[in-house]
Amino acid sequence: MLHISDTVSLADSEFSWHAVRAQGAGGQNVNKVASAIHLRFDIQASSLPDVYKQRLLARSDQRITLGGVIVIKAQQFRSQDANREDALTRLAALIRSAGSTPKKRKPTRPSRNARRKRMDKKTQRGRLKGLRSKGIPKD
Repeated sequence: MLHISDTVSLADSEFSWHAVRAQGAGGQNVNKVASAIHLRFDIQASSLPDVYKQRLLARSDQRITLGGVIVIKAQQFRSQDANREDALTRLAALIRSAGSTPKKRKPTRPSRNARRKRMDKKTQRGRLKGLRSKGIPKD
């Protein structure tokens, strides 16, 4: 059972994992042992509330396929159990982030003084460049 919040939890049967060989350096262990984990979670077929499902499917996250399946590959640790726990933790964090409502952006403008300072700096810089090009003989 994976607990997302006080009201939302997922049964173990809702996600599947497959052990695969990890990538990268690691010597004999990485060549012989399938310690990496591919965790797959189908958003549409899950028991998540509709709000979670809609927000997850609307995300542009590379871990979410076009078919609405979250695929997480965990290969940080040498043991399969540690990688499985890492994958579950990352899945829970992804679902929790979809559960929080995004903060509404409040549009802002630069103040009148900030705009004036910016224009003064541009004018001063332009004058300096103008002085460089005039009146200096080139030998």
